[in-house]
Amino acid sequence: MKKNIFYLALALVALQIAGCKKDGFLQDGSFSGGNDITQAQLWANPDYARNFLNNVYSVLSDRYNVDNGGAMFASASDEAVNSNQNSSITTITNGTWSPVKTFDDVYADMYVGIRKANMFLENVDGSAVIPLDETLPANNPANQTYASQVDRLEGQAYFLRAFFQFELLKRYGSFPIVTRTLTVDDDLDLPRNTFDQCVAQISADCEEAISRLPLSPSEWSTAHRGRATQTAAMALKARLLLYAASPQYNPNNDLTKWQAAADAAKRLMDTGKHSIYSSYPNIWLWNNGAFNSETIFATQTLNTNTIEQNNAPVSYDAANGRTNPTQELVDAFEMKTTGRLISDGASGYVATNPYANRDPRLNFAIMYNGSTFKSKPVETFVGGKDGLNLNVNATKTGYYMRKYLSENAAWASTTTNVRRPWIFFRYAEVLLNYAEALNEAQGTAAQTEILRLLNLIRNRAGVAMPALQTTNPAGNGYVISSQSELRKRIHNERRVELCFEEHRFYDVRRWKEGETTFNKPVTGMRIAKTGATTYTYTPFTVENRVFTANNYLFPIAQNELNKAPGLGQNPGY
Repeated sequence: MKKNIFYLALALVALQIAGCKKDGFLQDGSFSGGNDITQAQLWANPDYARNFLNNVYSVLSDRYNVDNGGAMFASASDEAVNSNQNSSITTITNGTWSPVKTFDDVYADMYVGIRKANMFLENVDGSAVIPLDETLPANNPANQTYASQVDRLEGQAYFLRAFFQFELLKRYGSFPIVTRTLTVDDDLDLPRNTFDQCVAQISADCEEAISRLPLSPSEWSTAHRGRATQTAAMALKARLLLYAASPQYNPNNDLTKWQAAADAAKRLMDTGKHSIYSSYPNIWLWNNGAFNSETIFATQTLNTNTIEQNNAPVSYDAANGRTNPTQELVDAFEMKTTGRLISDGASGYVATNPYANRDPRLNFAIMYNGSTFKSKPVETFVGGKDGLNLNVNATKTGYYMRKYLSENAAWASTTTNVRRPWIFFRYAEVLLNYAEALNEAQGTAAQTEILRLLNLIRNRAGVAMPALQTTNPAGNGYVISSQSELRKRIHNERRVELCFEEHRFYDVRRWKEGETTFNKPVTGMRIAKTGATTYTYTPFTVENRVFTANNYLFPIAQNELNKAPGLGQNPGY
């Protein structure tokens, strides 16, 4: 049954189509420069091959606005509530998610990217390529040969194809593997491959990329940093294998899968090319687009102020206050003085002064009553200038997101944009991936090494949380005594360190904890001002949330199934 299941990804096959994009290439990677051009002419032009690859990168997009109304994906998990109660992101959490009511359905877009990558890989070898001095050291003849340049181009295409495939895998559980350019003459009613086959394909593409690419961003010349690297492919493979080892996909707890995930993360760590960056808030606020030591792979830097417009508190030049952190996320941040969770009776937490002496990352990631932004206090108490339910955009939880926001951005009487990327892979995640996989594979035998790595993250300059440890001769701090206790602390460290980065949504699913963690209300904090500097704090339910067994995976959109019944629907939809 020859039907198009991939929208434009498979339909636009002619290289003579008019209607060019700004860079001269259509969304499927075909060329249109105003005059008809044959495929042979395209690949014979030294400039076009590189432009074609640049167009493959164009499928990547930042994740600062997933509903075209300023929502971030954190609001699809227990990290946040979106202040716009009519946002389509509520589809995921209110029980209406279905094949006819989808959200973040990237199915077609990812196949656009896969098709572009396939076309490039099929044609670049033997094509004309402008020689560029694109890697360091400069003017190294060995890096400027035709073969070395084509290798680097192919490596980038393999990485991007692997990336697009993983985006399908983590949402839908499996997908049809397509490694060649399909045409309308092919049978396009393709069944999905198995999960294991998809993992093997993505792993193979990562290895092809690793064999061809510069080691890390610092090996690319400055103008080319942001392109794929070996460490980016290693990071992707490490995340892939961590997912494959997790309970969602490894119900029998095959420990060899956990060890494979640990080995993949360790491979990147052993390159020595990345490290924990000294300033947590500035990981995302790049100076002139320069890569910091923690960034492994990211989008191009956006020169924008819309992130602040969408998420700053409402009194700041009428910002929209979209992403409202939940009390559940706030409670995950430990006490600075003891390194203990606030639920621990020995933590030192004081309910009448709830934000005092907390993990500094709380202040870096979340604005609470009394925080400072743009040299002004944030007032989330009832009746405050940013207060609870003050207007339709005001916080619904008593909190606003701070992470990613720049105090230099302006959008009212003056306009000031700030350069930000969306970071897909950073080194702290790699360390957390390694710690989790090693704990599951080896348990207490690996505790010393696991805690060392967790403490590298916790000891970042400006954070300096008490070390997690296996012994406590001084009688203070928090002691890890078992594999299960270490598992809980690793999970919580991921929740805190990686908040708002789209990990929580998938972490809870791969841990098979959705029915208990996401299938319940999320809460906020109602703050009442009782004096000049005194307040009362009352937790309250903000939203009821729904999670059923089918919600571990995304539904396949009904219009895709209508075109290709062979895809099959995910269970329960």
